[in-house]
Amino acid sequence: MPLLRLRPDPSSGSISRRTAATLCCLLASLCFLYCTLPAPPRPSGHLRGVPGWRALAACGLLRKWSGTAPAVGGEDVDSESGDGTLSPLGEGTKKLPQAIIVGVKKGGTRALLEFLRVHPDVRATGAEPHFFDRNYDKGLRWYRELMPKTLEGQITMEKTPSYFVTEEAPPRIYAVSRDTKLIVVVRDPVTRAISDYTQTLSKKPDIPSFESLTFKNRSMGLIDTSWSAVQIGIYAKHLDNWLQFFPMRQILFVSGEQLIRDPAGELGRVQDFLGLKRIITDKHFYFNQTKGFPCLKKAEGSSKPHCLGKTKGRTHPNINPKVVQRLRDFYRPFNTKFYQMTGHNFGWDD
Repeated sequence: MPLLRLRPDPSSGSISRRTAATLCCLLASLCFLYCTLPAPPRPSGHLRGVPGWRALAACGLLRKWSGTAPAVGGEDVDSESGDGTLSPLGEGTKKLPQAIIVGVKKGGTRALLEFLRVHPDVRATGAEPHFFDRNYDKGLRWYRELMPKTLEGQITMEKTPSYFVTEEAPPRIYAVSRDTKLIVVVRDPVTRAISDYTQTLSKKPDIPSFESLTFKNRSMGLIDTSWSAVQIGIYAKHLDNWLQFFPMRQILFVSGEQLIRDPAGELGRVQDFLGLKRIITDKHFYFNQTKGFPCLKKAEGSSKPHCLGKTKGRTHPNINPKVVQRLRDFYRPFNTKFYQMTGHNFGWDD
């Protein structure tokens, strides 16, 4: 009996080809729609590490794979000096900071950054980069490599308090990104100067007394404004330099005193300024009576309470009240000018 030869139905191949063509068109349409629709909302804290979220940003990744990425100022820059570096899917990219804590030394900058790290949408460097004052000649690639990797919707931050008193810092930051948000933690300049001296004293016990460093001429009560501990506290002078490049709306002033008394309140202002959801609240803090300032109930990446190290909250030496009063008299007109410039009375002269 002859074997039957089975032949495929010629129409079945056509159907398969038509089906494949239809699916391709459908997929192409979906890709087009996705790339033209607004970006999906940023992931919540518990989703931020999920690789699937990163995969959703397919259209944005095309630019990263091509070697370019949007700069923080809104302009495209190449991978040699740009804002983003290519990373495997889901691991994030290194970007130049969109926000910088630029000052001031001994104002509470470390505390603010540690508190901000609790927020799932904030990533920050550990050590102070000092790029815009000491390491500018090393270039943007060097600077960017210091930054942590971030996912879509996260903010990259750094802090270097000496920027605020560095004349070259404002134009340099402006040249990199005119849209950078700036945060300045300020504190009673007299208390700040004593704290500054206390830190130096702990490292160099043989330095002259606070009183001798404060005055050019003790008998005449002439303040030595060349001493950095005094000079840093002339906030109005330094702010004037920053306002030559950045509008006041891009600068947030955080009260160092309020950061101690009401950390959640100050952090609320900071989160609003950065465009973040208010996630850090009172529930994240407890007051450490021994140190005299608030601590975190749970630090970033830990389930244990966390206070700043032993170098923070040092006991200040006793300073002659007359010297303190002379300093207050010296700073008063500068404080008044600073209140007028910022539109906020910090209450240091009350």
